[in-house]
Amino acid sequence: MAAVRRQRPRESAALVAFGRQMRRLREAKAIKQETIAHLTKVSPAQVSRIEAGKKRSTRPFVEIVDDYLEAGGALIGLWEDLNKDGHPVPVWFDWPQIEGDAVMLACWEHGVIPGLLQTPAYTSVLLKGNQEATDLRLRRQSILTRDDGTPPTLFVLLLDEHALYRQVGSAETMREQLEHLLTMGILPNVTIQVVLASGEHTGNSGDFMIATMEDRSEVAYVETAIRGIATDNPTDLATLARTLIELRARALTEDMSREVIRKAMEKWI
Repeated sequence: MAAVRRQRPRESAALVAFGRQMRRLREAKAIKQETIAHLTKVSPAQVSRIEAGKKRSTRPFVEIVDDYLEAGGALIGLWEDLNKDGHPVPVWFDWPQIEGDAVMLACWEHGVIPGLLQTPAYTSVLLKGNQEATDLRLRRQSILTRDDGTPPTLFVLLLDEHALYRQVGSAETMREQLEHLLTMGILPNVTIQVVLASGEHTGNSGDFMIATMEDRSEVAYVETAIRGIATDNPTDLATLARTLIELRARALTEDMSREVIRKAMEKWI
């Protein structure tokens, strides 16, 4: 019998609890979401997502709302209770929502091509032929090419050269994948830079992605041997930002990166 896959909830219980209390306080004062958005300098859609438990709120946001709603620190206290060590618990399962809402994603990968730029064949091999998981991953790629009125997400990829030569599937799968990288790199919202495989640097410790949201807040996704973990802890973000700076200093230009990708394709003829 196939193992039953545990379904991850779409929202964090902590975020839902905070959002409901904020909505109660706001509605008790007969204040519209648009007013909160104006005060906090975010979009009404962002306020709606916070109240629905689909988005984290920052401490400055909460302080402004608490003061305006005359909550006497109640909203701040709830936020602090639900943000132990800076993290709503649990934090890791809502990354697809964060990824979809982000205006920019900065990614470092040193093992394989990242999911947002994978071909169906490449993805299928990595996911052991699991069609449901493959379809889910491929659907998430639409944020880079959508034309529904929402601007496509800006995506900056720093890719270790080793990933171009690490075989996933057949040679044909690899060649198709590298061709896809070149095609996606032409898009104005996609930047691909190769980091040459030489020397020690902080990026060797693992892959990660940093999402910048519409309100300029950031959330990072860090890969571990067990699962990916989302974090908005300022110390974590500062560490990853320093790593990105080091990697960008080592990265080739976009034009040079395309030449390196083309050269790697020769191996997969």
